[in-house]
Amino acid sequence: MITITSESSPKTNEPTVHSDPGLHLPRILCLHGGGTNARIFRAQCRSLSLRLEGRFRLIFADAPFLSGPGPDVESVYAEWGPFRSWVRPTAGGAMSVTWAPGSVDVEAVDTAISNAVLADDKFGATGSIVGLLGFSQGARMAACLLLRRQQENARRNRPNNHTITNTEYRFAVLLAGRGPLVALDNARKDVVDGVPPSLQLRLPTIHVHGTRDPGLAIHRELLHRDCVRDTARVIEWDGGHRVPIKTKDVAPVVDAILQTARETGII
Repeated sequence: MITITSESSPKTNEPTVHSDPGLHLPRILCLHGGGTNARIFRAQCRSLSLRLEGRFRLIFADAPFLSGPGPDVESVYAEWGPFRSWVRPTAGGAMSVTWAPGSVDVEAVDTAISNAVLADDKFGATGSIVGLLGFSQGARMAACLLLRRQQENARRNRPNNHTITNTEYRFAVLLAGRGPLVALDNARKDVVDGVPPSLQLRLPTIHVHGTRDPGLAIHRELLHRDCVRDTARVIEWDGGHRVPIKTKDVAPVVDAILQTARETGII
């Protein structure tokens, strides 16, 4: 599987490229957790990537803001900085857990994602970006992006104001995601608090929860408060706050992705 990020090679300014013939495959945009980066997330998703090979092409985007490392990141990835965040850190580099109304710099997020997509396009990728996959803070951002797509679908006669091209998000995989969601469109800058129902996520979501994750209750709250249950799938596995790696834990996630892709006409 080819994965291209907006990060630069140590020797050149060209995107980092990993060869694979799947330039035509539908693409999934992958958003890392707070206090990590695209390179780290690519490593964390290695088992998922392997099992999706030949079906999807993954793009790993770097978040726009520099930050301190996330919890436990330095124990494995201390030399893999700089670390990044999808929302602007507070003074001292700490990441904000609470996203207040207007706290998301939508232009910066769109630019960061566009950079990764354009780098992949430059390499020759042609597939539409049909899905999102995010972990922790990245899962929350993925859910917000899917909500924006849902809102755009509801008003097709209005022009889109964001800058990301070739995106047709139809589903999102939310690994240890939390809410509440933040509306990213120009029409609404408020925090979505599960009310009204018109702002709940109706597009398909796949929720992946570690049963030993300290934030499990918060992750389940995102599912029950902000997502329509009929279009949500839930996978719970015996693990903590991390991306599953073992085959027995990854296989149900991949099966859910493929089933959702079939139901939405992607494959």
